[in-house]
Amino acid sequence: MSLRPAATVTGSLAGLCALVLTAVPAQAAPQAAPEAAPEAAPKAAPAAGAPVPIAHRGASGYAPENTLAAVDAARALDIRWVENDVQRTRDGELVVMHDATLSRTTDVEEVFPDRAPWRVADFTASEIAQLDAGSWFDPLYAGERVPTLEQYLRHLDRTGQNLLLEIKRPELYPGIEADILGELRSEGWLDRRHVRSKLVIQSFGADSVRAVHDQAPAVRTGFLGTPAVEELPRYARFSDQINPPHTTLTEEYVRQVHALKGPHGKPLEVFTWTVNSAEAARRVAAMGVDGIISNYPDVVRDATRAGTGNAARDAVRDGGREDSPEAAREEALEEAREEAREAAREAGAS
Repeated sequence: MSLRPAATVTGSLAGLCALVLTAVPAQAAPQAAPEAAPEAAPKAAPAAGAPVPIAHRGASGYAPENTLAAVDAARALDIRWVENDVQRTRDGELVVMHDATLSRTTDVEEVFPDRAPWRVADFTASEIAQLDAGSWFDPLYAGERVPTLEQYLRHLDRTGQNLLLEIKRPELYPGIEADILGELRSEGWLDRRHVRSKLVIQSFGADSVRAVHDQAPAVRTGFLGTPAVEELPRYARFSDQINPPHTTLTEEYVRQVHALKGPHGKPLEVFTWTVNSAEAARRVAAMGVDGIISNYPDVVRDATRAGTGNAARDAVRDGGREDSPEAAREEALEEAREEAREAAREAGAS
């Protein structure tokens, strides 16, 4: 058994950070992050606190997207929320994959050369488990696998991170909402703690978001897109968030979304995507967004949190935590020690 590169040194958070950030090749550095020519300073972020940074497909600027290595990279950066994409295999397994086909992020064309167009839905889970989902990003990640949703959820439970789960292309997978909720339930992710502060389910499909709300009303949901303002009250019946691309956002639109209450009686939130530069992060933070999804979530965090002056409040917004900083550090260190112990057990079994 080969260990994932991001998990080979896990004695402490410092070790995780050093491994992820020094091992990433030069071309994987956040090239989108440096700012362009200076512009007028944006307005200060809202008094409610800085937006929550969310790692897009994991910290996909630093590790191959939608893999457990990308989750580990986000954790090494101290990012508590990760976003992923879920689809269904031919034999009904739920896997974490963005594209409807496997070609871009795996070696499927080499392993199964006669199976074009290599759709996720045309392969069994055991076939997908054979694929290399890391080498396309960098040889360092050779052997990284496409995780099942079950593997992904269990990994997040070990790392203590939270999940923004996207139902990808629901029109291709009738009934996938019930399948996902069933997996979440069996893994303990529909208990009170997870539902209250550790899970949001989103989709571009309004019918899919509505189906999640109807089948599991306690779960927070998000609609991906920018509905017309006059349509927002309809979305507020089944969605707790309106999550548009940052290129469509205006301060007035954010205000209109916030003016409405969602199905849980709280103001609708806005999580915007995909923001990869400090300049863009400050711009949308000044509009009052609640969350920012980014391939480089550390860039977003550092750009928007300077000067907010309330770390405790921000920690609660990030993960529902009310721990002291000392307790949080100790918990993180214990999680890292457990990962080290698990890695040692895996190495002994290989």
